[in-house]
Amino acid sequence: MEIEQLKIKEGFLGQRMLVLPPDIRQKILSNEIIKDFHLTAIGHYPHAVYHDRERKKGCDEYILLYCLEGQGTIKIYNKTITLSANEFFIIPSNIAHHYKSSTTNPWSIYLVHFNGKNADHLYFRYTKQTDLDPIKIPFNEQKCDLFLKIIQLLERSYDDAYLELSNSYLVQFITTLVYQPLITSITETNNPVSKSINFMKKHIDQPLTISELASEQSLSISRYSEVFKFETGSSPISYFIHLKMQKSCQYLYFTNMSIKEIAVAVRFSDPYYFSRMFKKVLGISPSKYKSEYKK
Repeated sequence: MEIEQLKIKEGFLGQRMLVLPPDIRQKILSNEIIKDFHLTAIGHYPHAVYHDRERKKGCDEYILLYCLEGQGTIKIYNKTITLSANEFFIIPSNIAHHYKSSTTNPWSIYLVHFNGKNADHLYFRYTKQTDLDPIKIPFNEQKCDLFLKIIQLLERSYDDAYLELSNSYLVQFITTLVYQPLITSITETNNPVSKSINFMKKHIDQPLTISELASEQSLSISRYSEVFKFETGSSPISYFIHLKMQKSCQYLYFTNMSIKEIAVAVRFSDPYYFSRMFKKVLGISPSKYKSEYKK
């Protein structure tokens, strides 16, 4: 056998791999806490030279590959994708695929098979972030510790509490990967959208226009609106109004201010228009909100 033809599925030095037995999988499916999102296999493959796995008919579960070091490739939908350090990719269920480590720069990866009704929904969210390209994520040691903690729990026991806690950690681990762009935008204070939202909060009592908001970030109105909606899912003015309504809720709950006074405080000159906008945004009138929630 020539060395280039060597293929290894399992058995790497330092590898930790757990595949849940059928009876434990059935146990999970009857557990209301974790049945809708759970793992079926999980592993850590360090320096996995010649790691090579092909499934011509795919797999019944989703497969997440998170590359820590090195490099490898994933072939799916007749396209070959390179997976490098600090990137992850989710292979959909029941789709033919072939992934393998580089022979010259072998990858170290975390791998997890997961399934469930909520797994379908989360995969849908994932597809909104990428078009068959791996998603880059910043290295985070706490994230790695969390993954290894899942393995540690399952190595110790398959009792209900261990299964529930490990799968709860799994949800946390995968969601922080899938929603990483959102997490970054929230924590990155120099991001123009984050700066704009902070500006809105500081001027909640002002009637800011789209022109003023765009100018504050040194962007054209069209570019500012595009970037803002991409990150928040809302137009800047709609978001600003939503912030005003949030502030109004605080006034209603924590103060004895009248609705007219609150309208003025968030810069609505007409209290009737304010009340209509409040109900449009929150689905309840300010007077009813005050009577129902301030008790």
